[in-house]
Amino acid sequence: MRGKDYTITLNFEHRIRFTKGAFSKNNTVLSELLETNGKAKVLVFIEKEVAKAFVNLESDVLSYLGNLEGFQQITTRILVGGEECKRDEQVLRAAWQAVEEDKIDRHSYIFAIGGGAFLDVIGFASTTAHRGCRFVRFPTTTLSQDDSGSGVKNGINAFGKKNWIGAFSVPYAVINDFEFLYTQSEHVCRSGLVEAVKVALVRDKEFFLWIEENTDNLRNLKPDVLEKAVERSAIQHSDHIAQGGDPFELGSSRPLDYGHWAAHKLEQISDFTLSHADAVAVGLALDTLYSWKAGFLTESDAMRVVSLLQQLDMPIYNEGFAKLNEKGIRYVFAGIEEFREHLGGELTVMMLDDLGKGKDVHQLDTQLLEECIELLKQLSCNSINC
Repeated sequence: MRGKDYTITLNFEHRIRFTKGAFSKNNTVLSELLETNGKAKVLVFIEKEVAKAFVNLESDVLSYLGNLEGFQQITTRILVGGEECKRDEQVLRAAWQAVEEDKIDRHSYIFAIGGGAFLDVIGFASTTAHRGCRFVRFPTTTLSQDDSGSGVKNGINAFGKKNWIGAFSVPYAVINDFEFLYTQSEHVCRSGLVEAVKVALVRDKEFFLWIEENTDNLRNLKPDVLEKAVERSAIQHSDHIAQGGDPFELGSSRPLDYGHWAAHKLEQISDFTLSHADAVAVGLALDTLYSWKAGFLTESDAMRVVSLLQQLDMPIYNEGFAKLNEKGIRYVFAGIEEFREHLGGELTVMMLDDLGKGKDVHQLDTQLLEECIELLKQLSCNSINC
């Protein structure tokens, strides 16, 4: 056999920044990151609900970028966001159309200002237009700032499944502007902290202890504590992606998806009326109890986690668990095989060996899961006196 093997090495800069008032006149965080050949253009996509909440945002963006040298053209588009924008191709195709109309090239920039779902869709458009344009993310929700906005994934839903179409792509930069956090509803703002709890559970016990110590401040959304939690979570996620040895998930282990096999399925069962944050909270509670029942985690630590979720006003049970298929089996259990399929190869699910320390398991005992679900239902009822 004749042939030759080549190793192609690519280096990416994954730039994460934290600031307030990114488009304020004297804020240089963004301007110091941008490069131009004198012909570069900027196309800015703004989620519709964000534009409504920040009525001067579009003009602020145009003014800020217009004062920078070297940019030939700056345009904006306002598009629908929310989980709905991932369910069909309308927003994706509108983004592609805008890239074509504005003649954006690979040396130009595409900005996306919005929540995680919006960033996923615009990120996929940016990744696939011209096989990849410079993409700058401006996450606007707690959930997107402390987790997905700092990641390297994008995509849309298909075949009734989360993120079935998508790609891995390192954004040019991520700007976490804390000013965006304070127009969310209290529940949405608070529930987004579930990804901070998750990453603390699988990577950083000290962070988990800090969250426990600051539960009251986090529940009450005290700004300095909220912002610190978001920043610590984003850095932990980025550290794992950049330094964990598998940024594009070529292997089977995905620590950052702790609790997500059930969460994704519960979202699907609810026809995506259950938010991702609330679904993840339920998924965390389930897998934490399973970690205890399977003999990995102590009962006291498992109950600490469940108690923390409840103290942060996050759900630990969802009625989607009760839905059965024609064979009388819980629909949610189909999420186990779908999770394996999404990764490929052997089933690998993250469980807890200790607070701050995960472990991979390769099979799940559905009888134990049944026990955990019933216990979660009981604990949830006890908390709301049902």
